[in-house]
Amino acid sequence: MPMRPLLALAAFALVPAMTEAQKAPAPPAGWAAVHDFFQQSVKDEGVVGAGLALIHRDTVLAHDSWGDADRDPRRAVDQNTIWHWASITKTFTGIAIMQLRDRGKLSLDDPIVKYVPELRMVHDSFGPIDNITIRQLMSHSAGFRNPTWIWGGDQPWHPFEPTEWSQLVAMFPYTEILFKPGSKYSYSNPGVIFLGQVIERLSGDDIEVYIDTNILKPLGMTRSYFDLTPYHLLKDRSNSWSTDNGRATALGLDFDTGITTANGGLNSPITDMAKYLAFLSGGKASNDQPPVLSRQSLEEMWTSILPVEEKDGIKERIGLSFFEWTRGSKRLIGHTGSQRGFRAFFYVDPVSGYGVIGVINTAPADEDAANAHPAVEKIWAGVRSRIFDSLLK
Repeated sequence: MPMRPLLALAAFALVPAMTEAQKAPAPPAGWAAVHDFFQQSVKDEGVVGAGLALIHRDTVLAHDSWGDADRDPRRAVDQNTIWHWASITKTFTGIAIMQLRDRGKLSLDDPIVKYVPELRMVHDSFGPIDNITIRQLMSHSAGFRNPTWIWGGDQPWHPFEPTEWSQLVAMFPYTEILFKPGSKYSYSNPGVIFLGQVIERLSGDDIEVYIDTNILKPLGMTRSYFDLTPYHLLKDRSNSWSTDNGRATALGLDFDTGITTANGGLNSPITDMAKYLAFLSGGKASNDQPPVLSRQSLEEMWTSILPVEEKDGIKERIGLSFFEWTRGSKRLIGHTGSQRGFRAFFYVDPVSGYGVIGVINTAPADEDAANAHPAVEKIWAGVRSRIFDSLLK
C-alpha cells in the first residue's frame, strides 16, 4: 500500500479528570521547538500515525495527533487512540517491585534465586548465582543476555514471544552470565521477566492483575490493559506498520507478549499515560491515600547507578527501572519502548513538573540499515535535546 500523506490534526488541549481546572493553560513558549521538531520528523520520516503530549503536574497542556491509527478502514489518530508502550512497561514492573519492598515482602539486595530458584541452572563463571540480586536486575547489570528468545521468530506461525514460563526454564541450562554481575550496564529483557516472576510469586496474582490493581486503577488509568484488546476498545486500537523502501505493511491490531508481559505488554491511550506522568512529576495523582509509591521510593529509583552512554553532551545513566539523562544541571527521568512497529518515549523533569510523552506506530523492517526510516533514535535524540534547550529553564 503506498504511503498516504500524513494529515496533521489541529492541536488541542485536554483536561483529564485529574485536574480541577476548567481550561488548561497555554503551553510554555519552549514547547514549540519540541512540538515542531516532532511534527516535522513524523512527516519527513514516513510515519503512519503519531501522538505527542506535554503535561505539567496534573494538567495536560498540549496533546497533538497526526496521521492514521488504521487504514482499512481508515481511522485517524485522535485523543482516544490506544498505543502499545513496549518497554515503558518495565517502569511499572519496577514500581511493583518497590511496592513489595516497601511492604516488607522483599529486599532489593535479596538474591533472585530466593524467589526464582530455577535460575540455579544458569551457568555463572563469575561466582555463585546467589550473588545476583533484585537490584542488579532492576539496573540491567546482572549479566543476562538482551533477547528473551535466542532463536526462531522468523516464521509467520511462530508465537510473537515465548508463551510459557517452562520454555524459559528449559533454556536455563544453556544460559550463561555474560559479565561480572554489578560491574556494568547491559540491557536485559529476561532479567525483567524474572522480576515479574517475583511479583507473581509474592502477590499470588498474575503480573497483569497485580499492576492493574495496584498501579493502573489507583491512578485512574481505566482504558489501559495488557496484550489482547478488549472488544469494546478495538475501535480505538492503533495498528502498527513495518516500512521497507518507503512501503508500509500493516502488522495487525493485536499481539500477545506471552511470558514477557512484565517487559512490554502495556497498551494505553496517551490520556491515561498522562496520569502516569502526573504521578511521576508530583501532581495530585501522586498524593492519593494510600500512595501508589512514596516520593522517597521514586527518588530512590531515579538515583543513577551505572553509566549507559554520553552523546552530544547528554549523559545517560541507569537507575532502578528508570533511565536518567543529564546535561549540566538539567535532568530528565524516563524510558523508551520499541516493539512490533511501535516506538515510544517519555521524559519527566521532577523539578519543574514538566513531562513529555510521544509515540509512533511505524518502524523500519531493518532498523540497523543505513537508510532506515523512520530513524527512531534520531527522532528521540532530537526531542531530548530540544527539551533541554527550550523547555527546561
